[in-house]
Amino acid sequence: MADDLGDEWWEGPAGDTPVTEPAEEVKSEESDGEPSPKKSKKAASDPPAKKKKKKPKECILKPQEEREEAPITTTKSRKRKKKTITDVLATSAPKPGTPEDLQSLLEQHYSKTRSVIEQEDLKLPDTSFVKANDSSHTVSSYLKEICPKWSKLLKNHKEKKSALILVVCASAHRTLELIKLVNAFKGDAKVMKLFAKHIKIKDQINLLEKSVVHLGIGTPGRIKALIEQEGLSLQSLKYLVLDWNWRDQKLRRMADIPEVKKEMVELLESGVIAACREGAVKIALF
Repeated sequence: MADDLGDEWWEGPAGDTPVTEPAEEVKSEESDGEPSPKKSKKAASDPPAKKKKKKPKECILKPQEEREEAPITTTKSRKRKKKTITDVLATSAPKPGTPEDLQSLLEQHYSKTRSVIEQEDLKLPDTSFVKANDSSHTVSSYLKEICPKWSKLLKNHKEKKSALILVVCASAHRTLELIKLVNAFKGDAKVMKLFAKHIKIKDQINLLEKSVVHLGIGTPGRIKALIEQEGLSLQSLKYLVLDWNWRDQKLRRMADIPEVKKEMVELLESGVIAACREGAVKIALF
């Protein structure tokens, strides 16, 4: 085909030589035949650039009228610690108990559970009480004052399962203490401890059935349980003495200890109040 076209196919017009476009100049990254060095990392020796400290913003105080009132944040106030019986009694002089104190205790205890008529049946007449201790007596001197005919009662008492005097106190430890303190009063009387600690109720019932007891000292819970199980009778009982004024290490009386107070009230209701209303039993607050 080249032969048919002749030699003109490669010549330009009018016999000129063929025009060829010049090749684009390629920018070489090389100069003088040597490769250009890559960008080097900053030398480790160069000190780090210091951060510019921000200037504190100027505080412009606005006039009092223009200031916005900051919202008042309320914090939870700490709960005030309730005063305990110990705190109250520590700041007040102890007062000897009175018959009115016991009457008030009975009313408060039964105010929510008994009707007005039932509460009337639980009230103790004034004649049910002997003179309360004014804190000047020992237990022996107080028993001598309220029971001047003790020797005569001892001789005539022959009935088993019943005591002439019951002393009710707050704990087993106090019971043992009182047993030692009545030595000046008891004479030839047989004293029996009536509490639950280390003593089974069956053993106490057996002792009461076999022997004559003149003076019983113990806790209200155990005495009440003995009455309910017919191990202890109130038939010969003349005086029920409540260890009212004594205080424990926390300055609590037996009426201040909830469980003891409850048992004491239940003991009174288990036949003592009825005997008091009949005039057979007297209550003493020691």
